[in-house]
Amino acid sequence: MNTIAWRCIAMRTMTKSPVAVARQAMRIAKAALPDYSSVYSRHDSTQHQLFAILALRQFLKTDYRGIIQMLANFSDLRKALDLKKVPHYSTLCYAEKRLLKKGLLKAC
Repeated sequence: MNTIAWRCIAMRTMTKSPVAVARQAMRIAKAALPDYSSVYSRHDSTQHQLFAILALRQFLKTDYRGIIQMLANFSDLRKALDLKKVPHYSTLCYAEKRLLKKGLLKAC
């Protein structure tokens, strides 16, 4: 799973397009993560989407509330991530802690 963090860093030098980063992060996450962390989760957002949002957050060098605001404002990003609704910023915080704890994500 260390390749996830490496690819996240590598994306930063290859493109300046947030939409391209979102698409690449979704492809990486789909190959490495299950759809949901638990069968009892709410199923509002997949782990793939949350991972891609977290990768975008690092790429754009913003905080949780900042990336949520960007997703709310830019339909192209929502479309690239296949988001039906924008998650709450706390969802990202919990997802990042969960992915870090499981060793599936390294700080980019």
